[in-house]
Amino acid sequence: MSGYLFDTPKIQSIPVKGEAAEYPINRIFCVGRNYAAHAAEMGGEVDREAPWYFIKSPSAYVASHATVPYPPGTANFHYEMELALGLGAPVFRADAAEASAAIYGYGCALDMTRRDRQQDGKDHRRPWDLGKDIENGAVMAPLTRASDWQPMGQRIHLAVNGEIKQDASLEDMVWTVAEIVSHLSGFYHLIPGDVIMTGTPAGVGPVVAGDKITGGIDGLDPIALTLSDPE
Repeated sequence: MSGYLFDTPKIQSIPVKGEAAEYPINRIFCVGRNYAAHAAEMGGEVDREAPWYFIKSPSAYVASHATVPYPPGTANFHYEMELALGLGAPVFRADAAEASAAIYGYGCALDMTRRDRQQDGKDHRRPWDLGKDIENGAVMAPLTRASDWQPMGQRIHLAVNGEIKQDASLEDMVWTVAEIVSHLSGFYHLIPGDVIMTGTPAGVGPVVAGDKITGGIDGLDPIALTLSDPE
């Protein structure tokens, strides 16, 4: 038996700085409330016992500098600027050193969110999928290899139409990247291709059709996204 009933989805992949080959995406894990100021602005607190997560589908990926339509089903579409990492080795029940060694590279990312649909989930104690797992909702810039860049308190920032909205330091993260990978590896056999988005600082807010989002983390390729009219 061979073949499939219909065409299989394209493998989503992220460019890598200085490489001809791209980084294929297996899964996208996202860390919730990893900056205390963002947790506060969302009306919550950081869970300091352990990180927690939600998942975006690989099909949510879109490359930086894309123009995408304002999504359906929302009237409150938000940006969230984040540091993303991609694993380059299998990791399971790892300590922090093993977790850090498994990271292939880092990049800028946007976790785009239907905030009203996310709030629906919170209000009714339902999953956040409609709020978070959005087509074109995982925006990623090219990765930089971990051998060339390490998180050491660099500035993380975002602007909408040139106006700064988020401006913080990676030092503000509650959980370090090594702690996140180590903790998550206690629940999953993580493999190369698994991407982790590490949370957003305070200053999130809505965007509308016609807006241009730009962001950066010192030392990494910047990120950009333009919103066009709804389909």
